[in-house]
Amino acid sequence: MDSQSTAQKKIYEVIFGYETRAGRWFDILLILLIIISVSAVLLDSIASVHARYSDLLYRLELIFTVLFTLEYALRLYSTPDKRRYLFSFYGVIDLLSILPTYIAFFYPSAVYLIVVRIMRVLRVFRILKLMRYMGEANMLYAALLYQQE
Repeated sequence: MDSQSTAQKKIYEVIFGYETRAGRWFDILLILLIIISVSAVLLDSIASVHARYSDLLYRLELIFTVLFTLEYALRLYSTPDKRRYLFSFYGVIDLLSILPTYIAFFYPSAVYLIVVRIMRVLRVFRILKLMRYMGEANMLYAALLYQQE
C-alpha cells in the first residue's frame, strides 16, 4: 500500500517537479523570493540603509522566514523519503537558510548568524538545475560541516 496521500503527491509534484505548469510557476516564485530576500540581507548590511530602513527590512526578513519555513515544511511533508531529504545537501541548505532568523529571535546576541541567510541563494541552483556548480556547492557544504566540528 502506498503511504503517501493524494495531497502529498500533488504537493510533491509542484514543489519538487518542474515538468508541470504549477511546478514551473512555483520555481519562478521561489527564485523571486530568494532574490528579494538575499537583496534585503545585502541592503541591511549597508549602515545608511540599515539606519533608515531597519524596521522594514526586519519585517521583510520575518515574512521571508515564514514563507521559507512553510516551503521547508511542505517539502518535508510531501517527500516520500523524509530522512533522505533532511540529510541531503539541499535539505540542509533549506534548514540553514531559515534557522539563523529563529536563533537570532530567541538569542539576540546571535544576530551575526543572520549572514548565513545568504545561503538561500544556493537554493537557486536546485531550481535552475545548475549541475556544473555542484562541485563548488559540495565543497562549501563540506567546509560548513568541517567548521561545525
